[in-house]
Formats: sequence, C-alpha cells, structure tokens
Amino acid sequence: MSETPDQAIVTRRDGHVAIIELSRPPHNYFDVDMIAQIADELDRLQADKTCRAVVLQADGSAFCAGADFSRRNGAAAPRSASRINPIYLEALRIFSFGKPIVAAIEGPAVGGGLGLALAADFRVSCGEARFSANFNRLGFHPGFALSYTLPALIGKQMGAWMLYTGTRIDGLRARELGLVDFIVPKAEVRDAAMALARDMAVSSPRALQSTRQTLKGDSLSRIRDAISRESAEQAIQFAGPDLAEGVKAMAERRLPAFED
Repeated sequence: MSETPDQAIVTRRDGHVAIIELSRPPHNYFDVDMIAQIADELDRLQADKTCRAVVLQADGSAFCAGADFSRRNGAAAPRSASRINPIYLEALRIFSFGKPIVAAIEGPAVGGGLGLALAADFRVSCGEARFSANFNRLGFHPGFALSYTLPALIGKQMGAWMLYTGTRIDGLRARELGLVDFIVPKAEVRDAAMALARDMAVSSPRALQSTRQTLKGDSLSRIRDAISRESAEQAIQFAGPDLAEGVKAMAERRLPAFED
C-alpha cells in the first residue's frame, strides 16, 4: 500500500486490479493536487504491465463533492479565457488512461465529482447515492468535461436537463438514465466493483485495451475541446457576481437570486 503525503489518495493492489481510494473524508473535495495525484498514479499504472484494471472508490460519506467553494483556491479558474483550468489539465490525464476504470460510488457525486465519476468506464452504485451537475445552480458553466461526457452517456435531452437545472437524482434514477451501470445494496458496492474489474482482468490485456480504444473512438479529442470551452467560459464567469450568489445560496440552503 502507498499513501500520498496529504492523504489525498490511498492505493493498493489486488492481483491484476489496482484500487485508488479518495481519502479526504467526509466529502472528498478535490483540488488540483488531488486530481494530479490520481493522474500520477494512473500514469504509473499505465506503465505497469501487471495492472489490467482499476477500481476508483472513496473513503467517507461522499464519493466526491467536487470543489470546496468555501475555499476559492479549491475552485481555481484560469486567469485568462485562453488558458485551460489547471484542474482540467490534470483531468485530461485521467481521461487519457488506457485501461478500464470501475467507479464504486456509495455516496454523492456532485459537480466536478460527477465529472470524475464519468471518467470511469463503468459505475457501480446504490440507491442511496446522489448525483448532481450543479454548476449552473452555483452560477457558472459546467466543467470537468461534463458538457460532453454527460450528454454522451445519457442523451442530449436528459444531459441538458441535469446541467440546466442542477437537479439531484438518486442511484435508482441514475440507473434508469444510464448514468450508473449497476445498482447493488450499499454494503456490496465495493465488492461488486471489484468483481467487475476482476472479470475484465481475466481478458487478454492487449485485446482489452485495444478494444477499449476502438470503442472510445474520438472521445478524447472531444473531451479536450469541451475542456477548452469550459475553461474559457468559467474564466469569465468566475469573475462575475453569479458565483458569489450561488455559493452563498448553497451555504444558506435557499434558492439563488441571480440578477437579470
């Protein structure tokens, strides 16, 4: 087992399956450092021929609640609309990983945390989990490639519905939409995710990875384009008044009152 200095992630191995666990409970808020640590570990596992699949899971009540907007550096945006958000630069490295990832989602995956969940090939979850792309409700453009990955996964209309409204859905509704692939009792989520990863690890690693690449098609290029667009929009909107009102409304558990 290896552990990063600030315990952002913990990793271990189970045969041909690597397990990466987010380790900032209870909410597992991310920042550039956490996403970079995940990307670094995936780079190492890409070079490790004995690793054939990865399980991504989390310690705490949430899978990942996205950025911590009580700390503005946790939601860092580029200073210029011509630059990509540094968090999303690291996210691109995660999307570039060449082996299958299974996300074990036992709690909320919100905002950028939903984006991280969608970087996985499969999602195993439970009815108690919650999913929300709450960016517009907070006052700014979606990020973490969700403007591409969410509609690509659940369809343009349902993707637009989740992005425009920031609505929160449970695991059962997520399964109906195709956002989640498998629903099991909460106590069995990790075991089910591991079982799926082990099933894939039995396959020829060369055949598995080449098949995955074929199925992914040009998605990485589309993700790069989405992240570029998202970063440009966020750079403008983070400097405006809506983010402050959206974050304040969230903290006060009320509806936001954005100006026209």
